[in-house]
Amino acid sequence: MTDHSRNPKLDEHPASNAENDPADWVSGNEPITGAQASYLATLCEEAGVELPTGDLKKADASRQIDEMKAKLGRV
Repeated sequence: MTDHSRNPKLDEHPASNAENDPADWVSGNEPITGAQASYLATLCEEAGVELPTGDLKKADASRQIDEMKAKLGRV
């Protein structure tokens, strides 16, 4: 029977399973999502960096988003 009373948002370490290395993603080689492309474009604009060109994959986009967030002082 499933415990419907458990709320994962109240876990002591909620991000413990949310952070996976993009290199390990099953879908990492799929094309970048629309949400990733939009967020990466916004971050690049804010950082004054040229938006990467070419066919980005989900994992590559995730790494670049993390780099831009770090550059902008966001965690």
